[in-house]
Amino acid sequence: MNTLLRHKGWTWGFRSTVLLYFVLLVVLPLLGVYYHSFSLGWSAFAESVKDPIAWKSVLLTLKLALVATMINVLIGTMIGWVIVRYRFPGRSLLNSLVDLPFALPTAVGGLMILLLLGPGSLIGGAAEALGFEIVFHQPAIVIAMVFVTFPFVIRAVQPLLEEIDPSEEEAARTLGASGTKIFFQVVLPSMLPGMLSGGMLAFSRALAEFGAVVLVAGNIPGRTLIASVFIYGEVESDNTAGAAAVSILLLTLSFVILWVVNFVQTKGKRA
Repeated sequence: MNTLLRHKGWTWGFRSTVLLYFVLLVVLPLLGVYYHSFSLGWSAFAESVKDPIAWKSVLLTLKLALVATMINVLIGTMIGWVIVRYRFPGRSLLNSLVDLPFALPTAVGGLMILLLLGPGSLIGGAAEALGFEIVFHQPAIVIAMVFVTFPFVIRAVQPLLEEIDPSEEEAARTLGASGTKIFFQVVLPSMLPGMLSGGMLAFSRALAEFGAVVLVAGNIPGRTLIASVFIYGEVESDNTAGAAAVSILLLTLSFVILWVVNFVQTKGKRA
């Protein structure tokens, strides 16, 4: 009896510690952002959100994050397919490099893009000679977003590909189905939940990217000023309420995306 009570007490204490840690580290900061954004009242919040520069920065962020997500869904699915289905020299190295954006400071990623594609680089110089600029323009922002969100789709698709029963493809091939038909009717439906969830996570992550983007983005509203850089500028200008108002737009959208991802993953497991 005493042992059971001690076990229950230890379990309750462990749960309480985890819950307290979660509240202090996640819940309170999030509530603080929401509280601060409405600290000056609804009218001030609406005015901050309706500010043309703020609104353009949010719309531009959504557009570029969507482009980066579409690139990652396409390329990430292909890379996940190659890693799972093929054996070749350097496969293990490629598989380990997939997670590099998670381990690398995002500012370093932005610096790499700046050095590789900037005006003084070989690629940047060639692009300028053709009348096409990369750094401090939208292409560089998309590249930075693609870099930091690169692993999401790959890591979401890989386990689903590994779980596909080879006998299903063999049966379809025996029945005369072509490789294309097998892919679209057997393989793709199995990968689709991972593509969707990985894509939505990549989109949510791209919305809030700052470290890699700030080095290669510009400050032209509607063209190169994205939401994270705008928020940083507002904080530097001592307009924290305005920065918080734009922040909760992205924060709320991220919450919705995470809920959808959880729904997709739960539905996929039940199926």
